[in-house]
Amino acid sequence: MPVLKPKLRLPLLVTALAAGLVLGLVGCATPPPPKDALKQAEQTPPAWVAPLPHGGQATALQDWWSQFDDPLLGQLIEQTQAANPTLQQAVARIKQARAQATQAGSAQWPNVNLNAAAQRQRLPLVSGVPTQTLSTASLDAAWEIDLFARVRQQRDAAEARAQASELDWHAARVSLAAEVAQSYVSLRACERLTQISAADVEAMTRLSQWSSDKLKVGFESTANDALLQAAAADSQNRWLNQRAECDLVVKALVSLSGRPELELRAQLAPAFAKLPSSPGLQVAQLPAATLAQRPDLAAQQRQVLAAWSERGAAEAARYPQLQLGGSISLSALQVSGGPKIDGNGWSFGPSLSLPIFDAGSRLANADAAQARFDESLAGYRAAVLLAVREVEEALVRLDAAQQRERYAQSSADGYQRSAVATAGSWRAGLASAAELEQARRLTLNAQSALVQVQAARLAAWFSLYKASGGGWQPEASQSIPGGTAL
Repeated sequence: MPVLKPKLRLPLLVTALAAGLVLGLVGCATPPPPKDALKQAEQTPPAWVAPLPHGGQATALQDWWSQFDDPLLGQLIEQTQAANPTLQQAVARIKQARAQATQAGSAQWPNVNLNAAAQRQRLPLVSGVPTQTLSTASLDAAWEIDLFARVRQQRDAAEARAQASELDWHAARVSLAAEVAQSYVSLRACERLTQISAADVEAMTRLSQWSSDKLKVGFESTANDALLQAAAADSQNRWLNQRAECDLVVKALVSLSGRPELELRAQLAPAFAKLPSSPGLQVAQLPAATLAQRPDLAAQQRQVLAAWSERGAAEAARYPQLQLGGSISLSALQVSGGPKIDGNGWSFGPSLSLPIFDAGSRLANADAAQARFDESLAGYRAAVLLAVREVEEALVRLDAAQQRERYAQSSADGYQRSAVATAGSWRAGLASAAELEQARRLTLNAQSALVQVQAARLAAWFSLYKASGGGWQPEASQSIPGGTAL
């Protein structure tokens, strides 16, 4: 019996030696993270080319919604984020990604299973065979020794994608806030235009009546009266169209917030036609490093890291895999009520898998993973370039709108004075109906242009809010529904 011991241990020894040789190659198979590639993709200009509003003076660009004089705007954003289906979907994706990360991380630990069975039988074909009762229990364990970090890199990839899903939630919140704010301002601007159209309807109704009275006594021509009657009808058409546009914006807010329309209309009614304003909302500094605040770019970066880890895992799958396995079993056999016969056994040992020939399948998987990483990195570069463009465009629009507003205000005031004077001259018979209609149209267009410029200025602020990441800070702790804080 002693001479058999070396023969029994020889396979274990050979396997252990092979495992030692493989472990010596681990350092060569684990590539470093792509820091240089990410740094190159993140290259941004040292300063924005577009001019900063107010010459870069005053307070920093933060606490956006609390700076507006309309508390309903902040309340509506908060209510929308609490019930918006898009954010609820993002939360569900976070939970899925976290579960997948937990599943991937569990692969680096031993897999232990407890099995138990009991069976009572009697063979039907042979008479007189006693009844047998067999009971078994076993504890099995298996553990992959992660020689080339395949399991670890799969875990890293899953964790990076889980982080990306959390950052996507932040990005969705920022985007939703900007969308709600833009819809809210569009509604208020639309209501203001409705007010202007309603005042125009009232004025033209009165002028058309005066024209009819003057026509009856011969102080107005038929052509001039027809022109003013047509202008009155046109004002009614504009007013009805503008009111319908406002209803459509309300419908959009109902869809975003998920609130009943009657309830939302009641909440919106007190501030009818009042555009929010914030004289204190200014830009002190907006360096190019502001892009680091954008959760969508941070999420894209995590996707790049995940693709890099998956590339490493695919490469590691081309190399040998070592597993340790073991089992402990207990059994008991009883025949026709006789004494129990107990027995137990155990096994333990490594197993090494050496890929020899697979017709290039593993190499193709590694090449595909490398291509996916290249694609993800290129997408990240594109996202960075787009983010720079969005900030620049928002700054350009904001600067232009703030410069245009004073001229639009001056234009509206001047045309209003001209229209009032022309109406007085027409009533005195010193101006024609054509002059009156022209003055009316110029005034209406100038007042509408002023409202549109004011709304464009607010929209530029909201675009800058979104382009700068919404004030989100990577180092700040922000709570995520159903999970830990970032």
